[in-house]
Amino acid sequence: MLNLERLRTLDALARHGSVSAAAEALHVTTSAVSQQLGKLEREVGQQLLAKNGRGVRLTDAGRLLSEHAGRILSQVELAESDLEAQRGQVVGELRLSAFPTAARGLFPAALGTLRRRHPGLRVRSTELEPEQGIAGVVRGDLDLAVVLDWYNKPMPVPDGLVKAPLLDDPADVAMPVDHPLAHRDEVDLAEFADDEWITWAEGEFCHEWLTFTLRSKGVEPIVGHRASETHTQLGLVASGLGVCIAPRLGRNPVPEGVVLVPLVQRVRRHVYVVWRADADRRPSIRAAVEALRTAARSVD
Repeated sequence: MLNLERLRTLDALARHGSVSAAAEALHVTTSAVSQQLGKLEREVGQQLLAKNGRGVRLTDAGRLLSEHAGRILSQVELAESDLEAQRGQVVGELRLSAFPTAARGLFPAALGTLRRRHPGLRVRSTELEPEQGIAGVVRGDLDLAVVLDWYNKPMPVPDGLVKAPLLDDPADVAMPVDHPLAHRDEVDLAEFADDEWITWAEGEFCHEWLTFTLRSKGVEPIVGHRASETHTQLGLVASGLGVCIAPRLGRNPVPEGVVLVPLVQRVRRHVYVVWRADADRRPSIRAAVEALRTAARSVD
């Protein structure tokens, strides 16, 4: 009889490509991963792994079994989802993530509602950038992730995931109070060609969006500082170190010395929540989505 935990370990190795990455995804040690895979090889009587330099690779038998493992684990989750749906109770554990401003702007209200309404549900939350959140849901490390894309740059969502919109989040330009454009009712991004930008870390989806958008207007961005947190960016703006894009979700309080001016382009982020289609019937998933929607409706 194949052991589900060992199949889960094999599936993690196939998805992540190495023993150390599989161990990190499963929140166990590399030794535990190696032991589980060794036991699985003995159970099936075939070699599943072969050495590949300093790492390992799947053999033909390993790839074959990993493909079955992915389908088996999906069916197990579907069965658990159906049983939970039949029971109709919002109980168990729910793991979810959100990018930082959504965690700040939505999680306090949404998770507080879940605790009050469903005391038998244990919620575990973490802050993750959108790409990491989506990857966590695909791997099964997370049940839901609050993610985003921009009005002119969609975030690809893999097959097998369901998504539901939460809100459209307008963004303004934050600039020092003595900036030449601080008195304006609205501004155009092209007007900041000579300004230093305070942006997100290189490689993050929001940084790539800003670079893409400025270049589409003929502006090569001058990046002076990088910070993942909106409040860190606004603090740097308050000190006169540059300008930044400041979405409204989770942005307050805005520090003194910062002026926020709307953009002519009506720049917006689309904020939504994603989960696996095979978990769609779980009452806890539905309860969490409803709580997030309610929190989103209360956002100014």
